Amino acid sequence: KQSSVIIPIYNEQDSINQCLQSLEKQSYKEKEIILVDDGSTDKTLELVTSFQKKSPDIKVIKQNHKGPGPARNLGASKANGQILVFVDADMTFEKDFLKDLTAPIQKGKTIGTFSKNEMNANKDNVWSKCWNINNNWPLDKLIPPNYPNTAPVFRAILKTEFEKVNGFDTTGEYTDDWSLSRKLKVKSTLAKGAVYYHHNPSSLNEVWKQARWIGKNEFIAGSLIRRVRSLVFYSFPFSLLIGAYKSIRHKTPSFLIFKIVYNFAIKVSVIKAFFKEKKSK
Repeated sequence: KQSSVIIPIYNEQDSINQCLQSLEKQSYKEKEIILVDDGSTDKTLELVTSFQKKSPDIKVIKQNHKGPGPARNLGASKANGQILVFVDADMTFEKDFLKDLTAPIQKGKTIGTFSKNEMNANKDNVWSKCWNINNNWPLDKLIPPNYPNTAPVFRAILKTEFEKVNGFDTTGEYTDDWSLSRKLKVKSTLAKGAVYYHHNPSSLNEVWKQARWIGKNEFIAGSLIRRVRSLVFYSFPFSLLIGAYKSIRHKTPSFLIFKIVYNFAIKVSVIKAFFKEKKSK
């Protein structure tokens, strides 16, 4: 089966070349790469166009800025492959990634897969290190070793199954990636191997933006009880307490600053959820 690798891109000038280079080196050759530009304003499209001239298997589609969910759905609608693979522009891949990821699907063992081998691409960056400390993850990985062998997120899925449920939800929420498994009522299964690298936030500004997005998710701000609990858990006293403890435990003084910024960003999203609910009434 041919695979279509779908990548939503939005102002990715610092990472897109490395992503495409590692995809071009894949041992799995039966593929096409579909880039969906979500209204980039930097040099992303210029770089992609230049890369496209050397690589005939790259297709570029444009849309107005709508977010990654609509971008992935648009890419899937233009895909020729029987297997859809969803990756991000700040990822890079070992040469057998696609072969290993799609192998269980090719053999008819599952409708879709994920990989536990998501490695930290910028583990030496202090804020990336703090991100993993905050999540109680090993510093070199972005998925804990004890993670189960099924997951709510599909990294690869049969196109026929994707089309049954009309693709991803497009609300722009943190759990949109989970919507396929929720609608299909089945989780993805583990593909062994399939090693890839993903960047954590590498500056306090990126930490703030990512935490603001995480703070919108249903497990933090989805109901009144969760919002109230989150306002307590992410409050300034808790930030200081946990930040100071983990800073000392991991011998990383910067974690205290990280925790204050991260928790405050979450708290802002939770507070905004209250106002959003009031306006909708």
